[in-house]
Amino acid sequence: MPEAEHTGEPANVTPPKAAGERVLIVEDDSATRAGLTELVRTWGFVAESAEDGEEALLKVTAFRPAIVVTDLVMPRMDGHALLTRLREQDPDITVVLLTAQGSVESAVEAIKAGAYDYLTKPVDTRRLRVLLGKAVERQDTLREVKTLRRQLRAQGAFGRMIGNSPSMRKVYRVIEQAAPTAASVLVSGDSGTGKELVAQTIHQLSPRGAGPFIAINCAAIPETLLESEIFGHEKGAFTGASERRQGCFELADRGTLFLDEVAEMTPTTQVKLLRVLQERSFRRLGGRQEQQVDVRVIAATNQDPAEAVRTGKLREDLFYRLNVFAIELPRLRDRKDDLPLLIQAFITEFNARNGKAVAAVSQEAMRALEAHQWPGNIRELRNVIERATILAEGQFIEPKHLPADLARKADETAPPALSIAPGTTVEEAERRLIELTLEHTGDNKTRAAEILGISLKTLHNKLNRFKLRK
Repeated sequence: MPEAEHTGEPANVTPPKAAGERVLIVEDDSATRAGLTELVRTWGFVAESAEDGEEALLKVTAFRPAIVVTDLVMPRMDGHALLTRLREQDPDITVVLLTAQGSVESAVEAIKAGAYDYLTKPVDTRRLRVLLGKAVERQDTLREVKTLRRQLRAQGAFGRMIGNSPSMRKVYRVIEQAAPTAASVLVSGDSGTGKELVAQTIHQLSPRGAGPFIAINCAAIPETLLESEIFGHEKGAFTGASERRQGCFELADRGTLFLDEVAEMTPTTQVKLLRVLQERSFRRLGGRQEQQVDVRVIAATNQDPAEAVRTGKLREDLFYRLNVFAIELPRLRDRKDDLPLLIQAFITEFNARNGKAVAAVSQEAMRALEAHQWPGNIRELRNVIERATILAEGQFIEPKHLPADLARKADETAPPALSIAPGTTVEEAERRLIELTLEHTGDNKTRAAEILGISLKTLHNKLNRFKLRK
């Protein structure tokens, strides 16, 4: 079969859940097209073929494939144009590209545009079989994402991620797009914003969810040991290497590798990482044999990635390879609308862990939490609520259960007292109470109505009657 590399493996091994799944092979070389179509059928798929993008679009309407395997360079309509049309017609179709070695950069651009993965020619049939199996699993992932969307609308949650603010919904949308693919992801954000949780969510929602998730903090390991931790080493590779050791790439095979603080890698290690991403193979430290791996890489940094490239902390070519999908996490102080959801989720978690029965945070304590700037972000909030839940004696977390600097904020943000002298009419007392409450809320009428225990409509009626506000 031209353009395909036979591996010697039996052709009748069926990929996971292959039976009945529809695959469309798009290839302008007739011999390669016929050979790939027949091979895919022997694996249990229902397969059809097309000689270019225009014919493929016609067949998609009638054949309705779940997976399209297409050459990148074709007459009339090439793989890029076909991908664009397929994304418009049915974004759930999984597209795998076939490309020559010299067109790998074009394939990477296509992945950014929505392709699932690519194979270089001659086609490695073992890898094709694995990709087709994962493409079938991708449909389960898409169904799970739809379930999470419903959960988000109902509860303000996306898996283990909590938040309903516009900035977090933007993050969820990128996760939805990235999770079903094999593309690399670069997550940026301040320390404590939840970068590893994002990586875990992408992994769990991906077809690799049943595989290993390996995380390594590049800033926490000495430079002399980092390369060995990532790539492994052979016995005798350096002083103290008394036995062969697998690195993170081998441990994460068929799963996901999370590289936290990737900009802290030395330039030499960054070059080797780039090679693995391009070639999907590496050598252990001190080794000669190439190790083949199937690993998705999610990297993270607490620096501005563009600034890290400008200052030389992060290689530009590595940045572009990792930045297929970019996710920027907001700081907690920029998404304070999510504080109540986050706090309640943490209270529920720590109640179960510590046998407590805390119901909520008191209004005074909540004012202090809302006034705090949270330099440590979600991690700091989580620690504060864990401590407060343990210290709380009754149903509510009070200011005294918070750290001293937050407890002081409760006093500073306490509303002013209303003093009413004898002889004040009920109408005048009500007018002054409403005016004072509006001053305390910064003229936020919705919040003022909640504090006063009346509806927003009733508050507006009273404002009109008292002529307090326009």
